Amino acid sequence: MTYTSIPDMFFSQAQKLGNKKAQKVKRGGKWIDITWTEMGNTVQEVACGLLSLGLGRGDAVSLLSASRAEWVQCDLGIQSVGGITIPIYPSNTAEQAEYIVNNSESKFLIVENKAQLDKMLSVRKDMPNIKTIIVIDGTADSKEGILTLEDLKRQGREHAGKYKKVLDESLMNLKTDSVATIVYTSGTTGPPKGVILTNGFFLAMVDSFSQVIDYRPDEICLLFLPLAHLYARGVVYLCIYSGLIVVYAESIERVVDNMGEIRPHYVPSVPRVFEKAYATILANVQAGSPLKKKIFNWSIETGRQVSRFLQAKKPIPLTLRFRQALAHRLVFSKVQQVFGGRIRCCVSGGAPISKEILEFFHAAGIFILEFYSLSEALSHSNRSDHYKFGTVGFPLPGVEMKLALDGEILVKGPGICKGYFKRPEETKELFTEDGWLRTGDIGEVDSEGFLKITDRKKDLIKTAGGKYVAPQNIENLLKADPFISQAVVIGDRRPYCVALISITQADAERYAREKGIPFTSYEDLARMPQVYERVKKAVDSANARLASFETVKRFALVPRDFTQENDELTPTLKVKRKVVIERYKNIIDKLYTSS
Repeated sequence: MTYTSIPDMFFSQAQKLGNKKAQKVKRGGKWIDITWTEMGNTVQEVACGLLSLGLGRGDAVSLLSASRAEWVQCDLGIQSVGGITIPIYPSNTAEQAEYIVNNSESKFLIVENKAQLDKMLSVRKDMPNIKTIIVIDGTADSKEGILTLEDLKRQGREHAGKYKKVLDESLMNLKTDSVATIVYTSGTTGPPKGVILTNGFFLAMVDSFSQVIDYRPDEICLLFLPLAHLYARGVVYLCIYSGLIVVYAESIERVVDNMGEIRPHYVPSVPRVFEKAYATILANVQAGSPLKKKIFNWSIETGRQVSRFLQAKKPIPLTLRFRQALAHRLVFSKVQQVFGGRIRCCVSGGAPISKEILEFFHAAGIFILEFYSLSEALSHSNRSDHYKFGTVGFPLPGVEMKLALDGEILVKGPGICKGYFKRPEETKELFTEDGWLRTGDIGEVDSEGFLKITDRKKDLIKTAGGKYVAPQNIENLLKADPFISQAVVIGDRRPYCVALISITQADAERYAREKGIPFTSYEDLARMPQVYERVKKAVDSANARLASFETVKRFALVPRDFTQENDELTPTLKVKRKVVIERYKNIIDKLYTSS
């Protein structure tokens, strides 16, 4: 069936799937099911409620909340009446959120709870266009123009007779070129840019990914990624398109517990989560007996052999199948239970992930499919039945791709943004003269047609000797050692490459206890010569796999790990390179000046 908009797709699915499960949330310690019919009724109530407040076609509504069922219900309600959803990360400061509200010309603001409400009330006087604030979990205040979501839904029910026809007409008038949302970039190099995305962009996304991933109706997708990011938003729309049940994790801290409770079939994530899981598993093995380590290593090697046959699409020899069954019983079943025990596919996006980590999990029976997309365009993905670890696969259906002379990836296709909101010059720079979108990423295509991302164009390092270095590759090699939490490689216009490294606290603590070294804090661990030497082994191991001009000649351990709270990580847990380099400038300078 051909849809004209995301709301058209949603209401069609809601009518067709009726009393089947659409969403699942935890309330009062119990998992509650929300059917397609119930979700459809709620979206209609939100839509009519917004109409009763005066929301018009093309009006923007800012949405400031963590990922939850109500986020999606509000988003669909906004779009259903021709409104434009403006997502804001819950981690944004009041000033950052206020900028997005004002730049997008939002007329209404939806916030999650009292904490987010208080944050926005602190800048209310600076948001003159906001008519009403709607709070999902909180209390109303008519004097301040604050409604609860329940108030809004009740108004929608009470005015349904008046506005249902308006809603139906609005749905009919939505087209593929209608603007659905404006997604603001992280803004690490200045004020964030608003990326204009249409219904056609999202419809192309769900159609493309439904062809490359084997989704099955009524299976469960666990979501904990921020819906303010395009990645999570696309996952939810894909689940609607495919008839999947979206389960909203209680929090990032409760994800592992939630996996065990609801046993998902699909888990979309970012590399950082898989990196942490990998580090935890290896740390537990290292803490075990010599026999446990030997069994684990034998099992992983068995799994790697199976993985190579699967990737080559060759039958697995009978003797290897027997060893695989034994390895599953001894080791892999325990690894798989961490993810709930019935994972069919994990998806990784938002940043490159180490090939070693992908191969490790595949050996253990956990398939992680890596894809490549950005806020401005759809691009590439591996397929469920055709993949190569260390690459992002082939162009998605309908996507054209070529490499510029400097290696930058250029794309064309239906899943392309309209440009940047109120930024005509930067929109013009986004495209080549003949209409190709510049991704800003550097890549290479191998002999089989798989695309490998080597780095961000703006992050490429050119050493004083004139050699180009891709820091992300080096950083991923370093992070393959579970002792290293994060790594930032520096070297632009410098004589050689150096690195800032943060350690994995749990591993460092275990290491210090084994050595009998007293400590009281992370900072103590980062100062220990023994810990430095342990990290040096990891750096030397990575250097052995690099060309001489790429190797990390010197490094420093930072006194604490990078965090979102300290503005060093994005909401999808990528390191803000410029922030870190500026913050640790003195340490970096010493790496080049001290003997």
